[in-house]
Amino acid sequence: HSPPVQPGHKPSETGEVYQRKEVCHWPCRCPPVPACIPGVSLVKDGCGCCKVCAKQSGEPCNEADVCDPHKGLYCDYSKDEPRYETGVCAYLVAVGCELNGVYYPNGQTFQPNPLYKCLCVSGAIGCTPVFTPRLAASPCTRVKERKKPGQSLCGPGEHNQLQSTNYRLMSAYRSLPLVLKKKCLVQATPWTPCSRTCGIGISSRVTNDNTKCEMKKEKRLCLIQPCLTNMLKKIKILKGKTCQPTFQLPTAEKLVFSGCSTTQSYRLTFCGVCLDKRCCIPSKSKMITVQFECPNEGFFKWKMMWITSCVCQRICSAPGDIFSELKVL
Repeated sequence: HSPPVQPGHKPSETGEVYQRKEVCHWPCRCPPVPACIPGVSLVKDGCGCCKVCAKQSGEPCNEADVCDPHKGLYCDYSKDEPRYETGVCAYLVAVGCELNGVYYPNGQTFQPNPLYKCLCVSGAIGCTPVFTPRLAASPCTRVKERKKPGQSLCGPGEHNQLQSTNYRLMSAYRSLPLVLKKKCLVQATPWTPCSRTCGIGISSRVTNDNTKCEMKKEKRLCLIQPCLTNMLKKIKILKGKTCQPTFQLPTAEKLVFSGCSTTQSYRLTFCGVCLDKRCCIPSKSKMITVQFECPNEGFFKWKMMWITSCVCQRICSAPGDIFSELKVL
């Protein structure tokens, strides 16, 4: 009789017995939490012990070194037969992605914008900056023995260099003047373009201007132009000009959103049109609060952009273009 196969052993076709290498050890002993580069997930290892940087496509993996779950990766052991001990991270079969009319298969890396590299994962698109921030510790150390507590060893040039490096990934949050409000340094991203070119749409931003000073998504209504047919015939462009930056309707009207109408009538300022290929977009605006009344359902309020002036330019982007606001640093 052949000896019984013990757990963790697998007989081969020749009767030879393989023993899997134990990669998990308890109790857990974890090194310091690593700093993963942008686009790599920080996850708990397969042993349930330590935080690790997830393995990426094509990298070796095992029971402990897990593949990046947020990118639809799994550990493929098929080429390590009969041991099935070490695998390679591969993508699960899933749907691809579509961006601006271009189809990308699942797992494909592409660069639709010079500043960002993107990855298609099961129909979703994730993007990271093309540059990698420095993860090394700051060369500027603080010394307590000096007369001024917290005085730095860095010179003025080194301070400027460090500040410019540290702020590159956060450049979007510096669009507003930095204001200290109740011990909170108020920051915000620019508002996204309106989701609709005509009629009521939505734009959003990320800001920490709230009671908890937490970065949260904020939304507002926007109305760049009414949905009118033959817009050029209804807007008077002055003789000798090719654009009319702004216009207003003859009378004040109630706004309709999701089947509900405003309790007040408004005479809004809209962005105009051009005879050439230029488009007109808001240049100055303020925020108002509008109240909607729904039939038999009560009231609700929304913040809304109130346009005060527009500018006509040749750079025109489609509504919802996620890269339209990016600029070279």
